[in-house]
Amino acid sequence: MCGICGELRFDGGEASLSSLQTMTHAMLRRGPDSSGVVSYGPVGFGHRRLSIIDLSARGRQPMVDPKLGLSLVFNGCIYNYADLRSELATLGYEFFSNSDTETILKAYHAWGPAAVERFNGMFAFAIHERETGRVVLARDRLGIKPLYIGHMTDGKMVRFASSLPALLSAGGVDTSIDHKALNFYLSFHAVVPAPQTIFRGVRKLPPATVRIYEADGRSTDWRYWEPRFERSADNLAKSTSDWREEVHAALRRAVSRRMIADVPVGVLLSGGVDSSLIVGLLAEAGQKGLETFSIGFEEVNGEKGDEFQYSDLIAKHFSTRHHKLMIGSDRMLEALPQVIEAMSEPMVSHDNVGFYLLSEAVSQHVKVVQSGQGADEVFGGYHWYPPLADSNDAVGDYKRAFFDRDFDDYQDLVTPAHVENDFAGDYVRDHFNQAGAATSVDRALRIDTTVMLVDDPVKRVDNMTMAWGLEARVPFLDHELVELAARIPPEEKLKDGGKGILKDVARDVIPSEVIDRPKGYFPVPALKYIEGRTLDMVRDALNSNAARERGLFKRPYLDRLLDDPKGHITPLRGSKLWQVALLEMWLQTHGA
Repeated sequence: MCGICGELRFDGGEASLSSLQTMTHAMLRRGPDSSGVVSYGPVGFGHRRLSIIDLSARGRQPMVDPKLGLSLVFNGCIYNYADLRSELATLGYEFFSNSDTETILKAYHAWGPAAVERFNGMFAFAIHERETGRVVLARDRLGIKPLYIGHMTDGKMVRFASSLPALLSAGGVDTSIDHKALNFYLSFHAVVPAPQTIFRGVRKLPPATVRIYEADGRSTDWRYWEPRFERSADNLAKSTSDWREEVHAALRRAVSRRMIADVPVGVLLSGGVDSSLIVGLLAEAGQKGLETFSIGFEEVNGEKGDEFQYSDLIAKHFSTRHHKLMIGSDRMLEALPQVIEAMSEPMVSHDNVGFYLLSEAVSQHVKVVQSGQGADEVFGGYHWYPPLADSNDAVGDYKRAFFDRDFDDYQDLVTPAHVENDFAGDYVRDHFNQAGAATSVDRALRIDTTVMLVDDPVKRVDNMTMAWGLEARVPFLDHELVELAARIPPEEKLKDGGKGILKDVARDVIPSEVIDRPKGYFPVPALKYIEGRTLDMVRDALNSNAARERGLFKRPYLDRLLDDPKGHITPLRGSKLWQVALLEMWLQTHGA
């Protein structure tokens, strides 16, 4: 897990070492162990390292292989690198390190861009070919690792980085608001799908995409993976027992793969089924002395802010070395500016602050953790899936459950100069109409797995853990497990209140008390029921000169939110006031 950046010039100029160093420094917290830059005329790379595999200097980046004529910067982990290394050795390749980084270099030389199809892992990387001047960017199948791209100087220069603020630090980025992204943010629960970002001058490389830049600036994209939410006759003939055995085996492999490291690996234990199952599977595999970590927030407005009773139960059952962190509202408020600074994009979910503070504590004990993100999207755990099974208006029902506001409400909030179309609504409709998903439930699972998950929960976990030099690994997003889950009939997922087939597996691994409980979430009541000092902070941001000059929102609407914060809660139990305030505070924090 690291931070990468680069500059590509197509006008005959040389890449700026100063810009590379500025961007690299901006990502210090993603990789506190070492840094480096390399430049080849019009192409330059920068890197911040968090040492996880091959802790020696041989694993440092940018990694250059003069014999092959390739240079690489890489963020992530290739879990099957040892197997690939053995295969490459039989082809005659020799290795100078024990790192997964070098395995990418050799694999690219052997198989070209198609090497990505052989990787099991999370990754964003850039490779420079010395002979052709070509630069290849790639991102993992489920977008676990970020990659932002800034196009500048009339198409004559491109910069890329693991974080959007790193691009901003080097200057030259168009920071005017992208109207399409604004509509997504305020409608699709802050999900802004790739390639959009809130700024017109910055785009994201989509997940499962390889982009090739030729030396003259021409580029081509290749999408190398797309899960199919359909099933064969053989799939339909399988019993629940068959599916349970397959899922159990795939989960064992996914969790085991993510223990590969030259440093200790812990688990973020919320007390829910997903993280508890990870702990149980590790114990099943013989793991001893596992470090587990939980966080809670003080109660506000009668709403409990922790699930310690369940995380304590799992920690005791499996004899883990358990750490609990209880956060008061004052500590949460104190941390919010740093949380917003750590966001590569504005992210409205309340649990950002939870992950940030938990990551701070966890980083004092381990460098790597496994986390349960993705299980709800992959195995059908959300409340909006069951109604879609018999829906006559699947798109409308999905939007009513998931969207924070409809287009009429959006037009009431946003000033006319920033309103164009209902981009988010059109996007969901178009996505549901694509081939490759058999039922309405499958279509919802597909958009949630390949879009919503990427640009909300996964991005959140990456940003908040990397703010403390902590690598988070997500076994439920093992692409082989995702492919398997996509083939499972929806009824197997929706039974038992959702995630039925996963709960079937869990019953063989963890105590039933954690399974047969009301579904929880990561509650931060003080950001749902905004009051006191939190309300003062929000009011100051929205009434500031910067906000008034920006002119994104209509004052009467903002006044209604400020007058009654608790009266404007979204269908997903979020605060409409927090949503608009967070966007404004993020823009101010990052100098836009």
